[in-house]
Amino acid sequence: MPGLPADVAHPAYDRAAVKTGVVHLGIGAFHRAHQAVVFDDALAAGDPRWGVLGASLRSPGVRDQLEPQDGLYTLVVRDGAGEHLRVIGACRGVLVGPEDPGALVAAMADADVHIVTLTVTEKGYRLDPATGELLVDDPDVAADLADISAPRTAPGFIVAALNVRRAAGLKPFTVISCDNLPHNGRRIRAAVLAMARRVEPALADWIAAEGAFPQTMIDRIVPATTSEDISRLEARLGVRDEGMVKAEPFTQWVIENRFAGERPDFAALGVQLTDAVEPWEDAKLRLLNGAHSAIAYLGALSGLEHVHEAVARPALRAYVDALWDEAETTLNPPPGLDIAAYRRELMARFSNPALMHRTRQIAMDGSQKLPQRLLAGAAERLAAGQGIAAIALGVAAWMRWQSGVTESGEVFVVDDPLAARTAELLAGADSDQARVAALLTLSAVFPPALAADPRFVTAVTEASLSLTMHGAVGAARRVTESAR
Repeated sequence: MPGLPADVAHPAYDRAAVKTGVVHLGIGAFHRAHQAVVFDDALAAGDPRWGVLGASLRSPGVRDQLEPQDGLYTLVVRDGAGEHLRVIGACRGVLVGPEDPGALVAAMADADVHIVTLTVTEKGYRLDPATGELLVDDPDVAADLADISAPRTAPGFIVAALNVRRAAGLKPFTVISCDNLPHNGRRIRAAVLAMARRVEPALADWIAAEGAFPQTMIDRIVPATTSEDISRLEARLGVRDEGMVKAEPFTQWVIENRFAGERPDFAALGVQLTDAVEPWEDAKLRLLNGAHSAIAYLGALSGLEHVHEAVARPALRAYVDALWDEAETTLNPPPGLDIAAYRRELMARFSNPALMHRTRQIAMDGSQKLPQRLLAGAAERLAAGQGIAAIALGVAAWMRWQSGVTESGEVFVVDDPLAARTAELLAGADSDQARVAALLTLSAVFPPALAADPRFVTAVTEASLSLTMHGAVGAARRVTESAR
């Protein structure tokens, strides 16, 4: 592209010839650094069907960033050896759902669209965390059910668009969840079918028979972009890119081989198609994500701002290995996944100082992440008669984070959908035992059987007491010392 440094990669294909084959709901930084790059690779390989129309279901922020740039933005890939810059051209625009829901429904119903991807976080599925049922009392869900032609929720937009496609005699699109959740395909399918059945039972039957909601596993560390990142890139490029994203070199996408219609040649693009995503998913959730959450809370409580700073502390680095030792016993690795090599690679990724991955970013929405990242493994180890000291410390650190105060006394705002509820529960708790007991009543986070297991209660309470007596780093050190 004219004016860009010669070492910056940019689209060589004709963007004017690109069709919109993908609509992505929730176009944040992760999508732009992960799935959009794969579709950009498809366009670069000569298949013009896979342009992406982004959609925000909340604010116009990303639209306002990308629209003046014709949808172009820079992906900055950083590691200790330096950085690589690439301009991504796959995004053909961004719609803002609340501004004109009908326009987004029409775009999703277009015959050229074959895939709808989404990254809306677990709360965006509008399912009860405890039961998996559609939250019919949620105001936005209720509004969608009252008038599906002007939806507000991700499941609502999918149902509305599929309803239009069915009436037009078109096939359904494939819905690919890219949220970091176990059984993500099943979850979005459950939400869509539950809503569709209330709109029109025949529509739900058609979606169930003809649609596809493959399971997926996605992996790339994408830290939040800072104003310093934007200014630094501006100095390098000579132009300001408000939509830039940054990521590590590693990227992975595993998709269940289940589609309703056309799709890119994913295998040629480096995407792994499989009949069983769960083993890959469990390994990522319990090793990468579980450790990420635990060291985020322990690190942030002790005043460490970034992940690489946390794992540079010998006690926290050793704690991560102890946590992985526990989690590894709960896994059934798929062929091709060497767990020892995966662990070494993860530690190298955590140690990447160029990412500046903030512990507080990872700590966000912990109530939605804890069940699959730490609690599922704890339940399996207890069922097998195994200890959970390392996992319990991660859980206790999340509990301590809910207090909104670091070890140094710094007060912060807990960024979590259940923050008001956890604050209410902790208000009358004046001891570690009382705080643990209070938070274990959160059935949306803790399965009742696990919360009632005296072994789990004891382990988490002991971990909480250790945090009080020794601090986050000291408590981590005691876990690794007791494991020797």
